Amino acid sequence: MDIKGFQFSAVEAAIKKPGRRDLALIYSEVPATACAVFTTNAVKAAPVILSRERIVSGIAQVLIVNSGNANACTGEQGMIAATETARLVAEGLGIAEETVQVASTGVIGVQMPMDRLRAGIPGAIDALTTGTLADVSEAIMTTDTFPKMEVKQVNIGTSGYTIAGIAKGAGMIMPNMATMLSFIITDATVDAPFLNLIFKQAINTSFNMISVDGDTSTNDTCLIMANGMAGNPVITAGTPEGAAFEQALNDVLLSLAKQIVLDGEGATKFVEIRVTGATTAVDAKRAAMAIANSSLVKTAFFGQDANWGRIFAAVGYSGAVVDQTRLSLSFNDVIMAQQGVFAGHDAEARGTEVLKENQFTVTVDLGMGSGTATVFTSDLSHEYVTINADYRT
Repeated sequence: MDIKGFQFSAVEAAIKKPGRRDLALIYSEVPATACAVFTTNAVKAAPVILSRERIVSGIAQVLIVNSGNANACTGEQGMIAATETARLVAEGLGIAEETVQVASTGVIGVQMPMDRLRAGIPGAIDALTTGTLADVSEAIMTTDTFPKMEVKQVNIGTSGYTIAGIAKGAGMIMPNMATMLSFIITDATVDAPFLNLIFKQAINTSFNMISVDGDTSTNDTCLIMANGMAGNPVITAGTPEGAAFEQALNDVLLSLAKQIVLDGEGATKFVEIRVTGATTAVDAKRAAMAIANSSLVKTAFFGQDANWGRIFAAVGYSGAVVDQTRLSLSFNDVIMAQQGVFAGHDAEARGTEVLKENQFTVTVDLGMGSGTATVFTSDLSHEYVTINADYRT
């Protein structure tokens, strides 16, 4: 991956248990333009509280992230641990402490083992010249079954820049502003207000349009750093260059969001929920999210049961404006119901065949207007219960 001015490392600090890399750094050789969004959960982890305060400056130079311990619900000691972690990184790199972002993921309610972090941070700094972004993507995994990464290169005349991103998340996924953890880096030079605007817009059409289980984490963080090392002219709003950057950023985030759903805990299905014909786009999202979050709908997907009535029921309680006599529903191209009425047993048989596939699309037309929304979700299986019943053991 050709991205200028960033270094990476991932080391084993035995934060939860030995035998895997669980402490990582993403370091920009120069201070980078940065912005982030964080969980809207009222219960916030210490690193979220600290990083949210610091990102207001619009500058970040390094991120330190660990897996295995969320440092959430840890009180004053948790804040002391997050602050000390940032200080140790800043001292080791010789940079301003305020430019250090901290992120954590893992078990809630357990104090951070600072003796292990103190021992691990120097090694993480020493490894910066040899590590890769792929190493970091593996180090932040918890119940994930595969690392999540996307890279886009954009050419501008004789030069160009790169946007790269990683994410982790397989459970506690129905964020309101971010996903569990996602970190985006680019060597492009980007106008700060423009970056802040389009980053939040990209999140709204990617990470805010996915659901695995309807839960929002205490640690959700999505951060972007643009260090300008590609040497391109400043990318601003209202220009072809701005439009190209925005499209590439959208592509990276949407790819990562889809990878999270594909890796949903215990998931056997990847489902695209399309709602059309709503009075507004907001109403369309309400309906789509109600379908995506319904345990009854998700278990029907797992059981390959073409129970379209559960979907109509979810639309009905979603809060969207609905006239049941105008509703229609399809699984892929199989029409299951029209004008609120079942299309017949032949349709059910063909719809069941669709649900046997690993990936399919559910389309609901409300017949009320022009509002649309697309949400990505997974099914709910026996394995999801097993994973989450045994998570802390």
